[in-house]
Amino acid sequence: MARLVFALLDRAVPKLRRIGLRNLAMAFPERTASERDRILDGVFQNLARILVVFARMPRLDRTSIPRWIRYEGLEHFTEALKQGKGVLFYTAHLGNWELSAFAHGLLTAPMHIVVRPLDNPHLDRLSESVRTASGNHIIGKKEFARRILEALHHNEAVGILADQNAGLAEGIFVDFFGRKACAHATFARIAARTGAAVIPGFALWSEQEQRYILRFYPPVPVTGDATVDTQRLHTHLESVIRAYPDQWLWIHRRWKTRPTGEPPLYD
Repeated sequence: MARLVFALLDRAVPKLRRIGLRNLAMAFPERTASERDRILDGVFQNLARILVVFARMPRLDRTSIPRWIRYEGLEHFTEALKQGKGVLFYTAHLGNWELSAFAHGLLTAPMHIVVRPLDNPHLDRLSESVRTASGNHIIGKKEFARRILEALHHNEAVGILADQNAGLAEGIFVDFFGRKACAHATFARIAARTGAAVIPGFALWSEQEQRYILRFYPPVPVTGDATVDTQRLHTHLESVIRAYPDQWLWIHRRWKTRPTGEPPLYD
């Protein structure tokens, strides 16, 4: 049923596929049109899996959740906590970003997640109740800076989706799949200010295991230069997306903001 829902969405809103194919053509010019179509089909299948798991999350507990997800690289998180300066999870709309935070809160310790409230207040209340069911805490974007600093001061973990397009006023340009992409630099600045460990983490679907793997990568060194650090994080993210291209959300206009004087990349 979930696959049917997103298959219908794909056909009902053709703009999404146009954006996805445009992004894939820019990111993978060496691939054929049919290969890019298959990647995009996988994106909608991945969204269907997210919907199924999200519906079941309120009923999951420590005994049942291993059927859906397991850890890999948890030692990077436990070692980082020993520094006493908190942990910043650098994550993205890759794999199952809803399950990753939920599972970590259930299996290890509650964490803080930065989210943008949904436009529909009823759906927003529903999503918040599911996201906090494993003990996690929601940080709204209007108050995110103070709340993030407080959490890190108490040696807690904060997860931030940091792969979305930023506006010229608040973003900096980094190389991402061979093109300039405007990215928020706040993540890198907070990491430099607090000394928190920066750990990339993603819940990636394994077709072989028929479950997700919550993979934590080694901490990314922070130099204090926001441009250098943001580039370093996006370079790492690009490498993971290249390994799992059908699990990233290609259907949003990631390269919308352009450097001054450059023409738009989307219709």
